[in-house]
Amino acid sequence: MTNPRTIPLAAKADKDTVRRHNLSLVLRSVHDEGETTRAAVAARSGLTRAAVSSLAEQLLDSGFLTESGKAFSGQAGRPGTVLKVARSGFAGLGIEINIDYVAVCVVDLAGTDRVRRTEHLDNRGVPAAEVIARAARIAAQALESAAEQDLHPAAAHLALPGLVSGGTVRQAPNLGWNRVAVEGIFAQAFSQLRLPAAADGSARRPLPVTSSNEADAAALAELWFGGLGKIRTFLYLTGEIGIGGALVVDGQLLRGANGFAGEIGHVVVDEDGPACRCGARGCLEQYAGQAALLRAAGIDENAGQAGVADLERRAAAGDERAIAAVTEAGRTLGLVLSSAVNLLDPAAIVLGGTYRGLMPWLAEPIDSRLERRVVSGLWTAGSGRLRASSHAGDAARGSAALVVRDVLADPVRYAERAAR
Repeated sequence: MTNPRTIPLAAKADKDTVRRHNLSLVLRSVHDEGETTRAAVAARSGLTRAAVSSLAEQLLDSGFLTESGKAFSGQAGRPGTVLKVARSGFAGLGIEINIDYVAVCVVDLAGTDRVRRTEHLDNRGVPAAEVIARAARIAAQALESAAEQDLHPAAAHLALPGLVSGGTVRQAPNLGWNRVAVEGIFAQAFSQLRLPAAADGSARRPLPVTSSNEADAAALAELWFGGLGKIRTFLYLTGEIGIGGALVVDGQLLRGANGFAGEIGHVVVDEDGPACRCGARGCLEQYAGQAALLRAAGIDENAGQAGVADLERRAAAGDERAIAAVTEAGRTLGLVLSSAVNLLDPAAIVLGGTYRGLMPWLAEPIDSRLERRVVSGLWTAGSGRLRASSHAGDAARGSAALVVRDVLADPVRYAERAAR
């Protein structure tokens, strides 16, 4: 009988496995430093200089690294050439499919945003296959722009508003989707489009496709590219038509048992409140989601991003109804967030999406609830723990960066795939 406390052992590492691991180690060391030398990588990684040199040559030959110039370490010996991750070749493709827009982003191995495409589309009530085909078309346009910069994404990652698991959107209430095999549908739609040639001029092979929740992808973008500094544990909220959430703990997403953690938009504020698209009543997004905000301010709740911009203009101009709408939403958000802080103890709360531009009016009512209700006493008004997301923290960029992270973790796999 198997001991339930026994931890399954991984397979014994052979010579090839060790080299693959060390190639990733060297590549990630160069990536994290921005630019460095073989000697510095050896010092940081614990590998010998000879091993680093051999590994670096393989990464240079495969197109993951470039070298140039000389760097003086201040120590005796000849200066070393500078290693950098390549700014052409391998890249990541991220696609965010949201309720009223589709955004596509291509980033290079350094994480730099190189191509961006956004189309504002009302995807509610539209068949899932049609929405996904639109996204594939926009992604193909982004690939053409990427190819002009000699960038060739290694894979595509989809970010979607809802419960996403195993390549399927299990439920996306605001889109009206249930059990949509999004990865397969996207791959099929993408394969039917005319795509730019691969790096060697041959016909482009099908891109691997993965998927996740859009708030998770946006939170990772904030972690990797935003202005969080040393903060590694935070709660991220994205305010769109729905409200998404993600919790990052010590630099890692808390996904939950089934990958569905973070659905804070469906925390119940009042069990007898307005009906929600998820089937329950009184969910947070019925009080603080985009539609609720616009409706309370006297703006067409279906106005989308134009309506949000109008709300911001009215609030900035001192419109009492607009300010009251945002303030009331802030109070409700503060109530729910104070419970989340008591339960999860994050170092910060980051508000993205619609909330970012509304922070001048949201901050005070949220902070006042947090100050009164968080038992630790650490969440005082003006403490800086509540903050707006950076402009770098969006789901499309986070999705593209997830592809890049996979490439950095196993460059051999992607080099072999490109060579086939």
